[in-house]
Amino acid sequence: MWITPEEVLLANALWVSERANPFFILQRRKGHGKGGGITGLLVGTLDVVLDSSARVAPYRILHQTGDSQLFWSIACGSSRKEITEHWEWLETNLLQTLSIFDNDDDITTFVKGKIQGIIAEENKSRQAQEDEDCGKFREAELKMRKLFGMPEEEKLVNYYSCSYWKGRVPRQGWLYLSVNHLCFYSFLLGKEVTLVVQWTDVTQLDKNATLVFPESVRVSTRDTEHYFSMFLNINDTFKLMEQLANIAMRQLLDNEGFAADRSLPKPCKTLKNVSALKRDLDARAKNERYRALFRLTQDERLDGHTDCTLWTPFAKMHVVGQMFVSNNYICFASREEDLCQLIIPLREVSIVEKADSSSVLPSPLSISTKNKMTFLFANLKDRDFLVQRISDFLQRTPDRLCGLAGQSETPSPSTPTSLPPTPPVLGAGELPQVQHYSSSLPTAKQGLLSIYQKDQPEDLGPKATKEKMKEESWNIHFFEFGRGVCMYRTSKTRDLVLKGIPESLRGELWLLFSGAQNEMATHPGYYAELVEAAMGKCTLATEEIERDLHRSMPEHHAFQNEMGIAALRRVLTAYAYRNPGIGYCQAMNIVTSVLLLYCTEEEAFWLLVALCERMLPDYYNTRVVGALVDQGVFEELTRECLPLLYEHMQELGVISTISLSWFLTLFLSVMPFDSAVLLVDCFFYEGIKVIFQVSLAVLHANMEQLLACTDEGEAMTILGRYLDNVVNKQTVSPPIPHLHALLTSGDEPPPEIDVFELIKTSYDKFGSLRADVIEQMRFKQRLKVIQSLEDTAKRSVVRAIMTESAFTIEELEDLYVLFKAKHIMSCYWGASSTAAERHDPSLPYLEQYRIDCGQFGQLFTAMAPWSCGMHTATLSTRLFRLLDLNKDSLINFKEFVTGLSGMYHGDMTEKLKLLYKLHLPPALCPEEAESALEATQFFTDDDTPQGEEVKEAKEMGEAGGDSDEKKEEKVKDYKYYLRMWAKEKEPKKETIKDLPRMNQEQFIELCKTLYNMFSEDPQEQELYHAIATVASLLLRIGEVGKKFTNNGSKKSELQAPPAEEAIEKEDSSGEAGSGQSLVSKALAEAQLENTTPPANGSDEEAKDDTSISSYSVVSAGSLQCEDIADDTVLIGCAGGMGGAGSGNDCRRGSAPDADWSISFEQVLASLLTEPALVNYFEKKHDIKSKMAAYKSQRAVERQISSSSDHELAQLST
Repeated sequence: MWITPEEVLLANALWVSERANPFFILQRRKGHGKGGGITGLLVGTLDVVLDSSARVAPYRILHQTGDSQLFWSIACGSSRKEITEHWEWLETNLLQTLSIFDNDDDITTFVKGKIQGIIAEENKSRQAQEDEDCGKFREAELKMRKLFGMPEEEKLVNYYSCSYWKGRVPRQGWLYLSVNHLCFYSFLLGKEVTLVVQWTDVTQLDKNATLVFPESVRVSTRDTEHYFSMFLNINDTFKLMEQLANIAMRQLLDNEGFAADRSLPKPCKTLKNVSALKRDLDARAKNERYRALFRLTQDERLDGHTDCTLWTPFAKMHVVGQMFVSNNYICFASREEDLCQLIIPLREVSIVEKADSSSVLPSPLSISTKNKMTFLFANLKDRDFLVQRISDFLQRTPDRLCGLAGQSETPSPSTPTSLPPTPPVLGAGELPQVQHYSSSLPTAKQGLLSIYQKDQPEDLGPKATKEKMKEESWNIHFFEFGRGVCMYRTSKTRDLVLKGIPESLRGELWLLFSGAQNEMATHPGYYAELVEAAMGKCTLATEEIERDLHRSMPEHHAFQNEMGIAALRRVLTAYAYRNPGIGYCQAMNIVTSVLLLYCTEEEAFWLLVALCERMLPDYYNTRVVGALVDQGVFEELTRECLPLLYEHMQELGVISTISLSWFLTLFLSVMPFDSAVLLVDCFFYEGIKVIFQVSLAVLHANMEQLLACTDEGEAMTILGRYLDNVVNKQTVSPPIPHLHALLTSGDEPPPEIDVFELIKTSYDKFGSLRADVIEQMRFKQRLKVIQSLEDTAKRSVVRAIMTESAFTIEELEDLYVLFKAKHIMSCYWGASSTAAERHDPSLPYLEQYRIDCGQFGQLFTAMAPWSCGMHTATLSTRLFRLLDLNKDSLINFKEFVTGLSGMYHGDMTEKLKLLYKLHLPPALCPEEAESALEATQFFTDDDTPQGEEVKEAKEMGEAGGDSDEKKEEKVKDYKYYLRMWAKEKEPKKETIKDLPRMNQEQFIELCKTLYNMFSEDPQEQELYHAIATVASLLLRIGEVGKKFTNNGSKKSELQAPPAEEAIEKEDSSGEAGSGQSLVSKALAEAQLENTTPPANGSDEEAKDDTSISSYSVVSAGSLQCEDIADDTVLIGCAGGMGGAGSGNDCRRGSAPDADWSISFEQVLASLLTEPALVNYFEKKHDIKSKMAAYKSQRAVERQISSSSDHELAQLST
């Protein structure tokens, strides 16, 4: 590529000049290519270790003038072809112009200006993202693609200098982290190390330090472990590795490829060695931390953050912390945890103003809200810029609180990307036919608990008094700290939550702490529209919802009538419609029913959104991945906090059994309702750490009994009894019977455990858990869980298919890995259809992954035992059409294995049957043959194909037989009808008689395929001779059959056209000759298609072979009329060069005959007469060697791609 001219003082140091003229020199790096001796090895090693850009560009062009010792580098190239193009352009366009100049300085100025102009033009056409990347980074990306054979779609994120430990020896080189691969390259004293690992294959990622390996990163796959060390900044590298591995796991889980964020703000200046993708990933990581800290929606994007202080009126002091600004919120978090947190939605902001600075209060900023609260920030570094950014965001924020009806149609900037299209808003005067949800419904105004308790007499007992005191405590808190979304959240807030939220405030505070209130405020009317769109539709999710509705808290009176059930149905159905990726999962009904007790329907819906999409990520998808991940985290926490118990529980296998139900339902299904709801209070405020803390506290409280257990059942009983007796003595609700209380059998009732004591103990003993540590542990477990699920899927597929296939289990597993790799590659390197179309998680594992025709062709070429040279692509396309039963242009793994199994493990008849089918519709498409219409007419003259006619005839005969039996046997018992029904349901096995007949056009295609198949076989000549004999025999059989057909049809024909009369008058030998000419033309064409030269021998020998094999078709046929036959062969061979039937100037005798046909039995019988053909088709093939060769193919491609054209030319000679 052209590069900005740079001065070069020592032109010949480490470089070899290959071309020169008065103004330019083309040079090659000494360390590049073969030879070069010890100097070349040293230079190559230096280039890799020091990251010299010369390693990227082994060729360069220098500009020189006269006797000057100063040179200018103007171009570089990674291959000889690239640099030669630049050299030729210079010679063609600049040499004559430069010879006119008298002054050397003018020449240099002109050349530099010209090159800079070319570079400027090139930069205009480059994408914006590439413009952001600095030149050095682009060079590294080119180097990565060249070294590892990656396409342009593969984007480099970052690269690092490090050591790769191969055995006990470190190899210094460069680690390249791209979106989909981890690559390493090292070249030390002639020894090259190349490593490529797909992120989707990574099972574990650790950062550790041992005696053997200094501080290093371990990358584990299913097969091996790789160690990397000697990083300049190991923490940054490891974080990036984690992000990329996480993206890959998300791809395996959701089947979505990585999409770069195009709306990132551009940097003020080009950052050195930082790509746009790296900035994108850094921004994503910051956004995720920001959203998790303040419970914001998935589309909220952090614009920036700055250090500042916040005046807290309740404490009368300035709190040091950070201000965060995003597109819809201004947030504050104190440096000291739990001291103060604040969320100000921009929709609530009324005034933002700069106050006067003073020595006590430098750079203050005052923000006022609509509910008359004022927040005072100070010590802001760049206050003017911050105010400008906030003003920009305020201008874009729609005023949602005005409550205008038309505003619900305006899309909000905070609308999640996962929202389905908003249902059409009805015009004036229009009403939906059936309104499923309206604001007049009781559940639209208040929670179910308040509806059912309003008629009860007021309780004035000590519990009610305690409840009133709680309410009063919260009212005082609201007075001091504010109420609503802009409330100051402090350690006092947490203390009040741990004491239990009063029932009257529970719904309001759940909405506030979860962030659901913000989402509900920005989407007015969304839930109502969603209910109307979702209700009445019948899907798998709605069926499951209906099944579980009456299992949701059946012990609670609110769900023993239609009002509660209908509200639950609407919320669950609306969510399943909003998020079809999750749809509905068991346990969602239990959680939602609790939400409905304290909230209105709309509030419960938005709380469910917050739970499923933010607070419990991936918990409720089809494979409950999130719950399994947290189950793994819980096991790891148990090992750290309760090591003795962990070992014993692992032996019993209890932890994995108990924890899933605890996490999925937040203890609601295993603990009395009044107690579990207090844990839900804490969960909405603190997040998942509370559930981990309480789970550890439960195990700790039962440690002695659990250590004495001898089996899993006993441990389960102990924990079940304990949880059943966790009571809330302060509840004011009437007692609700707990279904799990059945476990508490025994003579002596177990002691009651106060839920407040349990929560307090959990904070005292395990309160040191941090959210960021849990996230780190979740990442490690996510790798394990998702890869474990993938392995389970693989085993399920193999088990399901092994009975139908003759491949071994190991072969099927290897084939599945290759097939899935092709599918995944299509997700990130582009394909004709989207990933969502190819992957349907609702299908059985066997049918989930699918590939298109192009990918199938690559696998077919690598795996198929029939190699047909240039004809292989055609054959693979035909097999793809044959296997694609539902005509969606995609095939699944089962269909793929079915096709391969026939070629590898079928007997000769099965293999020939498959080959025969590949030359009939639908495998043979009309475009592939000249006489497609005739071929189609042959099978569609009568609407029923001949194979079906045979079936119908048989069925009629059977029916006739049955009627005779009916006459003889008047009464038949039910067993007879069951047998008949079972017989009808049995899949009919296809016999060779069911196959339709083959016409002449299709037979010619079959001959071409066979000819190409034999072209690379050691017994090539014997096979050519055998197939020529068989082809001649089948042609004559077809001609004989045609005569019978014509004689039969003449009776019904009134008058034949003149052309037909002429054909009928020809004798049988002439007809056979025309058929022979077609075959010889087809074979000649096939010979031309096969461009692979013989292993040994000259062109003349090859020509001789062609003439012999082409002529043998006819000479073996023992034709009766030699002069016609010879003439036919000569003309046929000449015409064959243009293809069979290549135009109007073809001879009349060469036109395919639509009346000519043969059956599969005739093809099979003819082939069985030739031992060479029988041996060929009965030969066993080993698919393992094919798969091993295919796996190593990428390594070979990488080696070739890293060599220059010049070196490859040398190798070939």
